[in-house]
Amino acid sequence: MTRSERISLAELTQSRDKSALKGSSRNFESQHSPTLKDLTESLHFSPGDGRIWLEDQRMLLIHSSSFGFMRSELIDTLGYEKSRGLFTRTGYMSGMRDAELVRNQWSDSDPVSMFSAGTRLHGLEGVVKVETVHFEFDTDKGLYEGEFIWHHSTEVEEHITHFGKSPHPVCWMELGYAMGYVSGLVGTLVVFREVECAAMGHDVCRVIGKSAELWSDIEEDLRYLNTAKDAPQSQANTAAVESKVNEETTADLPDFSPTHSPTIEILKHNKMIGVSAAFNTAYQAISKVAPTQATVLFSGESGVGKELFANSVHSLSPRKDAPFVAFNCAAIPDNLMEAELFGVEKGAYTGANTSRPGRFERANGGTLFLDEIGDLNASGQSKLLRVLQEKEIERVGGTRSIKVDVRVIAATNVDLIEAVRNGEFREDLYFRLNVYPISLPPLRERRADIPLLTSYFYQHFCKLHQRSPSGITQSATRALLNYRFPGNIRELQNLIERGVIATEDGNPVDLAHLFQNEEISPAETLFSISSNGELKNAHTSLTNSPTSLLDTLHNLTGSNEALDLEMLEQQILSDAVTEANGNLSEAARRVGLSRPQLAYRIKKFK
Repeated sequence: MTRSERISLAELTQSRDKSALKGSSRNFESQHSPTLKDLTESLHFSPGDGRIWLEDQRMLLIHSSSFGFMRSELIDTLGYEKSRGLFTRTGYMSGMRDAELVRNQWSDSDPVSMFSAGTRLHGLEGVVKVETVHFEFDTDKGLYEGEFIWHHSTEVEEHITHFGKSPHPVCWMELGYAMGYVSGLVGTLVVFREVECAAMGHDVCRVIGKSAELWSDIEEDLRYLNTAKDAPQSQANTAAVESKVNEETTADLPDFSPTHSPTIEILKHNKMIGVSAAFNTAYQAISKVAPTQATVLFSGESGVGKELFANSVHSLSPRKDAPFVAFNCAAIPDNLMEAELFGVEKGAYTGANTSRPGRFERANGGTLFLDEIGDLNASGQSKLLRVLQEKEIERVGGTRSIKVDVRVIAATNVDLIEAVRNGEFREDLYFRLNVYPISLPPLRERRADIPLLTSYFYQHFCKLHQRSPSGITQSATRALLNYRFPGNIRELQNLIERGVIATEDGNPVDLAHLFQNEEISPAETLFSISSNGELKNAHTSLTNSPTSLLDTLHNLTGSNEALDLEMLEQQILSDAVTEANGNLSEAARRVGLSRPQLAYRIKKFK
């Protein structure tokens, strides 16, 4: 980056005029209009005549997958360069119209709030969640500088779905919107560039915006804003450029024809379900490494399905007809760890009456999945390293080496690099395992998959428990879509099973059946419309929940008949003991009783 590119807005303004900047994100106050509520209430639905309005601008509500299909078709038909220009200009026009709306509707508003309104409108319109790092501007001089982080980009999700990871940034329409909106407020051209993009493998999309004169070279940026950008180039040159870019974009990606859908392929093997960009990214990584013999290291929060992903690697590999053996390193005491992994010879220790193979021998020819590898003790780490290096094991109490042909897949929910720094995990073993790392996303980053997972678990548990509820209410569905799921897929599975069990046959699963002690996200993040087109809070059902304990109990039991207090007491005590893992003292504390009192009441029900 040249010196002219690094020059800050503050420096340029200072060189022209010693006066202070006109506005900065540091001075933003969320209560100033237009607030999120103001902007949301500008969105009007008119179901009767088929129109949606943002103030006086007509809007469209379309499926993001349909947008992704159109985007894919345009790239395949027009090529990368022309498609990028088309989407950049479309976004630019949208941003300009939103800037016009804000200027007209809130002309007397605080200038900082007007600039911030663009980030909120972008989110309200379902395009992307914008996190402001900073921005500052001087409208008198037509200057602007800002940095933002984009989360959940529609373009990233759809690009990954259709093309996989990209060597280039892909948020073209969103960049155009930012340019159009900010330029519309500043009054001069402001150019935004995507310096990091989630489609390229970065954690988030990061964008930087500056007034055109603060960039050293904006020729390429203007090329995508100018409809006649291809005029100076010969047709042959343009075709060559597009062919090269398209070749780079699609190189080394799996075939995503209808017969090789990631979702269909995974469902076929492990009942893993997903259509989100995060899910497809993980699957593409799996599809690349599965045919090889490489060691794979999965990382991710507890409950994200690491074992299912590991099973997918095995099922898609040449070893699929051989054993897949799973072993949880955190579930076995340290003194039994080596025996479980490497086997035992008869007489090795007291109680070893027969020889038996360990997990490595049982997985011979196939795959061994080592879950929670960070909990492996020091001796086990040392011997595992030797197995990975020498391809042979030695049973506990044994005197001979046994050759094994095993592919190792490991998983962890802790930071192994930090464990290495702390001396808790061998560095040489970490590098042996970290041949092909795959990070698995938490469920809160796979929200597009929640409806599919909910439907699957609902049908599964209805069949398993032979229950017949009439479905899941809209309020419960919206709450699931907005919940953060600290326990990830495992927690969603538990919630749906709880709801199916708690609901009476013929009645729908509602909020009260799903959530008990879980904390539901703030109400202002989701909005819906009523049947007459009025915008309403999607969590109205939460704020209108029963006010009396009696009503709450009736909702939980799903019945308006007289309550069986003895049955309720028995259920409460049983739940307390279960949640305390059988520890009566802990269970007694949870229900406000002494241990003898709890034991007496439990005995009474037997």
